[in-house]
Amino acid sequence: MHPDEAVPNGTVPEKQLPIGPGVNDNHMMESNGVPPKPGADGGDENQERGNWSNHVEFMMSCVSYAVGLGNVWRFPYLCYSNGGGAFLIPYCIMLAFAGIPLFFLELSFGQYTSSGPISVWRSVPMLKGVGYGMVVCSGLVAIYYNVIITYTIFYMFKSMTIYQLPWVGCHHEWNTPYCSELVEECFANNGIMTANNTCVPMENLNEEQLASYNITATTAGNSTFFTHNYTDPLAHERVRPSEEYYRNGVLHDSGDISKSGYVIWQLALCLLLAWALEFVCLAKGVKSSGKVVYFTAIFPYCVLFILLIRGLTLPGSIEGIKFFITPRWELLTTPKVWKDAAVQIFYSLSVSWGGLITLSSYNTFKNNCYRDALIVPVLNCATSIFAGFVIFSILGFMAHELKKEVGEVVAEQFGLAFIAYPEAIARLPISPLWAFLFFFMLITLGLGSQLCIVETVITSITDNFPRLRNKKIFVLGGFCTISFLLGLNCVTQAGSYWVVLMDKYAADFALLIYGLCECVGLAWIYGVRRFINDIRTMCGNRVVEQPFFKWFPLNWCALTPAILSFVLLFNWISWENPTAGDYEFPGWAHGFGWMMIMTSLIWIPLNMLFEFIRADGSPMERLKQMTKPTPDWGPALLAHRREAYDVHKQYGTELGGALDPHSEKSQPPVDYSVKYVPAKLDESDMA
Repeated sequence: MHPDEAVPNGTVPEKQLPIGPGVNDNHMMESNGVPPKPGADGGDENQERGNWSNHVEFMMSCVSYAVGLGNVWRFPYLCYSNGGGAFLIPYCIMLAFAGIPLFFLELSFGQYTSSGPISVWRSVPMLKGVGYGMVVCSGLVAIYYNVIITYTIFYMFKSMTIYQLPWVGCHHEWNTPYCSELVEECFANNGIMTANNTCVPMENLNEEQLASYNITATTAGNSTFFTHNYTDPLAHERVRPSEEYYRNGVLHDSGDISKSGYVIWQLALCLLLAWALEFVCLAKGVKSSGKVVYFTAIFPYCVLFILLIRGLTLPGSIEGIKFFITPRWELLTTPKVWKDAAVQIFYSLSVSWGGLITLSSYNTFKNNCYRDALIVPVLNCATSIFAGFVIFSILGFMAHELKKEVGEVVAEQFGLAFIAYPEAIARLPISPLWAFLFFFMLITLGLGSQLCIVETVITSITDNFPRLRNKKIFVLGGFCTISFLLGLNCVTQAGSYWVVLMDKYAADFALLIYGLCECVGLAWIYGVRRFINDIRTMCGNRVVEQPFFKWFPLNWCALTPAILSFVLLFNWISWENPTAGDYEFPGWAHGFGWMMIMTSLIWIPLNMLFEFIRADGSPMERLKQMTKPTPDWGPALLAHRREAYDVHKQYGTELGGALDPHSEKSQPPVDYSVKYVPAKLDESDMA
């Protein structure tokens, strides 16, 4: 029987092997002449690429990928600076109108065709450059993101001490005469810091000198002094010990991106360790990384919960939490707040990076990605809010200890993780233990995201060059080695400035452009009705016919592109050159930053030009070819491809790609008049 003929009862025979050159139609036939169902032997459904061992591994990987370092330091700061509790309104709106719709789109996109972020664009060849851009973007982010993990590894090792934590006190080699705790020590010894930064006992000063510092003697003989009005004359130059440790003890900061200086060997070794860990975790692809994510996804929640309980028992913690959630409604009229909410959704959910497409491409074909797309984003955003309570409960305690307002001890992003929070932890009993747990948690958060970023790059390479699939470990080793060497520039004395520069430019508004292209490409060019029937093939009528499901096509076609266009327009209108705190980058650094942006965006017009040139016919015929799915687009396995054909025929759309792209010309007519009966979802469908 020909593989594309319908059997007499009208059902469609199934085949196990994926679409590909040289597939033997008579291979692995059962005794009755019908090929076995995919995965019926207990192995992977897609034997060529492999699948997750179970659905839990996929969910854990999505959570580990989406819940990263930004949930701990980026979201709490943005929430505080953009209206506190009021920020949750634009944040949730952006989640509903952009985050969840794009999350579902990418999971469906990758799962349907079992391909990475480049190969999936066989659906709309003219937009294949979007996939290249995603991979380039992920590659750039992998370089500097691992440097941030390097910092956390360094801090974790430094926390393994039975003595005082190294960022406590002002008497280390990295401290300066302007260390802030010197003022407290001077006060404790009944002295004050003078204008020339010298600690002078108050009893050695005359009445006129004391008055110049707003100090008065309260008893005869100047033995007791009223210092309530005293102000340190050099207060604006004081630096906290934790910041001096970060700047001088860890980064060896040169103060200028142009002054690279030397490679900091301790950080270089930590960077090497980080890349070695990722190589080991990804050595066997999703089979090995799927086991690692059980730990990287669950452990951070355990530590966050422990830190929250500990934080709530400290004095001042409630004030910190109030500071975090107190709404400032007037800020909602500021466009920047809405822009920050949209950008944070992209960072938080990791949409438009290509990673979600990669992760879902290893799913079984019948996995209920609709359910997954509702669970993971909500869990991710809840984690961000939960982390905010943890961070600000400890910062509230720190402010109480320093007798300052909470706003005075809050730092932005890196400062929150490596300056403010370490200093707060240092004030806890058994501080080395809490410091170790905190930084080990950051390592697991960062590692979970980094594994998916690297897997995105490697999967894209092996999907585009199938001959390399059997040598995937060498591709992985090569990428890790090259990335390590490139990352060495980020562990020099100017390395922190390179990290900030790459963070600001490598994946900024490019992500919004990719998201916009995904909506336009799938909803308008490929066709939203066709895409819905692709999802119907995987998830069944029970999912697609739900009333709430209609929310997604509405967003893909109109609402999400409109929101992304608004955010992009506002971002460009209000564009300001990024800075590293108070440091302003030189012009050549901004030029390098724009080069990073262009290395990912340039692929979109270049690919359009390439597809136009290689197409045949008139300009209109070429454009039509560029927007038409290639024959090999569609499900990887013949059995699923046939089922998709049946679904599309019944519901009035055309299957994207050929029924059998490698024997299309020779296949006889097939009777597909039989009504489609939705297949049952696999055992992972627990919705």
